[in-house]
This record gives sequence, structure tokens and C-alpha cells, in this order.
Amino acid sequence: MNKELERYINEHSSPEDPLLAELYRETHIRFVNPNMSTGSMQGKLLEFISGMINPGTILEIGTFTGYSAICLAKGLRKGGKLYTIEINDELSEFSRSYFIRAGFKDTIVQLTGSAIKIIPSLNTTFDLAYIDGDKREYIDYYKVIIGKMKPGAFIIADNVLWGKKVLDADTRDNQTRGIIEFNEMIREQKNIEKVILPIRDGIMLIRVD
Repeated sequence: MNKELERYINEHSSPEDPLLAELYRETHIRFVNPNMSTGSMQGKLLEFISGMINPGTILEIGTFTGYSAICLAKGLRKGGKLYTIEINDELSEFSRSYFIRAGFKDTIVQLTGSAIKIIPSLNTTFDLAYIDGDKREYIDYYKVIIGKMKPGAFIIADNVLWGKKVLDADTRDNQTRGIIEFNEMIREQKNIEKVILPIRDGIMLIRVD
């Protein structure tokens, strides 16, 4: 997105939570690939979606440093839980410190390891799921979470436009191929509703029947 337009959007939207602004800055100072952090515009959208659904349970694949988890957790109904899965165990202490400061010490459950292995073992169902893990595994994520979603639940998938690389049908890049194949699989699904929003790197919203 044009930087001027992005600045205009942020200036005319509700201000970023100061704690999230600090988290975003620290992520850029301390970690590799800080662009993986959600950021204020997308974070506010996730907060809005979660608030409108008011879920009792949320599943997140790909915690990174915790920005999106905090945004999603803000929409939980009283007593709700968010389960977030991150494969990189070196990030958990940092993100945990921000979950505690945000008031979600007992609300956000952190799980470390492969989402594909962890999700089948979770003894719960979900009102909302957010997919933002390894792009090569998006189809596998979907296959393991779809049976865990309640009727009428929502799934959000991030990075589905992948910097416009999805337009290169002949690409051999595995990450891009993963997104392209995921999008095609979702397009063929008959028991869901779906729409792609061209926000940041593309967000797909899916409603499960």
C-alpha cells in the first residue's frame, strides 16, 4: 500500500494501543523478519472482527511476537480462551510478557510445536480461527482445523495475495505455491462462504456452514 495512503488510514482510524505500539517497535528492534508482525491497521481489523463475532474460543496458528493474538483476544467474550500455536520456542517468553501486560495472562494459552500435530489433540471447538503460519502448510492447517470449527464459525487466513505473487501461476517458489494451492482449494469448497480483502498482503474471510 502507498505509504501516504496508509498514514491517512491510520490517522482516521482509532489509535493504536500504546502497548501494541511498543510491541511492534520491540519486534522490529529484536527479531529477524519483523515484517511478520501484524501492525496497527490489520490488527485493528482483527480486533473488530473478533469483537463482532464475540467468540468464546479462538485458535491462532502462528503467534510470532503476539501482536495479532492480543488483538483477537480483545474480542473474546467473558471467560473465553485463545489458543495460539508457534513453532519457534525462542519467541514464547517475549510474547508471554506482553500477554501478561495486556491483561491476558489466563486468557491466552500458548502452545509450542507443529500446529498440524497439536490441533487434533485439542479437546475443544472454535468460533474463530486465524491462519498465519508456514505458507507451505496452509492446506494442511485447514484440513486439521475445519473439523474443530463450530457451525457458523469463521476462519481468517492471512497473506493470501502474497505480494501479488499469486498471479504467477508458473512459480516454483514453495511458499507461493502453498498459497496458490490453498486459494484454489478454498475456491472449490461448496460448504463455506469466502471473500478476499486486499488489505496489506491479502486477508481471506471464510464462514463455515
